[in-house]
Amino acid sequence: MGTLIAAVAGLVIGAVASYIFFKRGLKAKCDAIIKDAETEAEVIKKNKLLEVKEKFLNKKADLEKEVAQRNQKIQQVENKLKQREMVLNQRQEELQRKKAEAEAVKENLEAQLVVIDKKKEELDQLQRQEIERLEAISGLSAEEAKEKMVESLKEEAKTQAQSYINDIMDDAKLTASKEAKRIVIQSIQRVATETAIENSVTVFHIESDEIKGRIIGREGRNIRALEAATGVEIVVDDTPEAIVLSAFDPVRREIARLALHQLVTDGRIHPARIEEVVAKVRKQVEEEIIETGKRTTIDLGIHGLHPELIRIIGKMKYRSSYGQNLLQHARETANLCAVMASELGLNPKKAKRAGLLHDIGKVPDEEPELPHALYGMKLAEKFKEKPDICNAIGAHHDEVEMNTLLAPIVQVCDAISGARPGARREIVEAYIKRLNDLEQLAMSYPGVTKTYAIQAGRELRVIVGADKIDDKQTESLSGEIAKKIQDEMTYPGQVKITVIRETRAVSYAK
Repeated sequence: MGTLIAAVAGLVIGAVASYIFFKRGLKAKCDAIIKDAETEAEVIKKNKLLEVKEKFLNKKADLEKEVAQRNQKIQQVENKLKQREMVLNQRQEELQRKKAEAEAVKENLEAQLVVIDKKKEELDQLQRQEIERLEAISGLSAEEAKEKMVESLKEEAKTQAQSYINDIMDDAKLTASKEAKRIVIQSIQRVATETAIENSVTVFHIESDEIKGRIIGREGRNIRALEAATGVEIVVDDTPEAIVLSAFDPVRREIARLALHQLVTDGRIHPARIEEVVAKVRKQVEEEIIETGKRTTIDLGIHGLHPELIRIIGKMKYRSSYGQNLLQHARETANLCAVMASELGLNPKKAKRAGLLHDIGKVPDEEPELPHALYGMKLAEKFKEKPDICNAIGAHHDEVEMNTLLAPIVQVCDAISGARPGARREIVEAYIKRLNDLEQLAMSYPGVTKTYAIQAGRELRVIVGADKIDDKQTESLSGEIAKKIQDEMTYPGQVKITVIRETRAVSYAK
């Protein structure tokens, strides 16, 4: 039992001793860790202090640099102000010096004026004395002598002036005709262009005769659709690798030619595609008309025209005047006007502008009842052209009175351009007018949407709206149009009136 107690007591004493030693070791270890931490914290603190100090020094250096720059700028501004102050002082001194000089000059002038006034009074007194002495010698007063002298000079001046006027008139009569001929001939020689005669037929070339069958289509439906869409007669005959497009309107022929070209190139030829391509080509031709007008005005150096006038000028490319291309005629007239105006000492730019615009009344969007010169003048006034330009346009065929010198120049140059041998053909203009009248007559009936005169006016095709006229009215309409043509128009041979009414049903699968 005593041994057990001794063992337990030994264990307790050992455990207590072990605890005491462990605690002391742990404390020593903790003290070492704390010391290391304190040392590390001190190092970190020193590093941070160094970083802060470095940043502070950098910031201080930047601020000092900025302050130095600002001081330098301030110094520069001060220097400039000092220089300006010096310049102002110099100017002020110069102004004061000039002012003093001016005062001296003024005083000198005043003194001279006083002397002049005295001399003038002395001269007036001497003149009065001389006049009195002359009056006493001649027995006439000064006024009477003056009147006699004036009358004598008048008679002498009249005689000399009349003689001079007669000499000038004789010389003018001798040289005026010669000078006018010289100006006209010189103007024509300086503006020489080729003679251009248009016809009413366009030949469309194809690669092979197989394409002719595709253009005609089954039972002729393609060619009928193309003729209805364009208003052009399409002649497909035995001519190898060629199709003839016949129409009096050059715009229609051009639309038909371009549409045929696209259809043949694409290969898809059927009525719906034909109408789509014709509509697209018609838009392209309208854009080409505007582009042609712009190029023409740029070539001639004419600026500031209204866009609608530019479009009308471009439209001249597809119109003719008695067989002469209207755009070429307008350009030629414009150049002639500029040359002639320069020869006569007038403004060539205004003359060129009036010459270019003189025939704009020949290409209306709707048929007017006025002569083309008056209609062109109204168009020019509408689009804000100057009065002298408008008068030159309206007076070039003597429909209105000429108010400026531009008007006779435009009239003469228009005649020069149109009177050249081969430039115009009267029969073409009359033929086109007859076909236009034929189409307009048919368009006057209600329900008619399109009219096309083809085969040189021997056939009139009238397209009516299916929703506006039925089949019975279609039959009666052709008879009414034929009777009206017989009563109101003069034409060779006979005219065939074909009224076309087409019904379509279109649906879309979605």
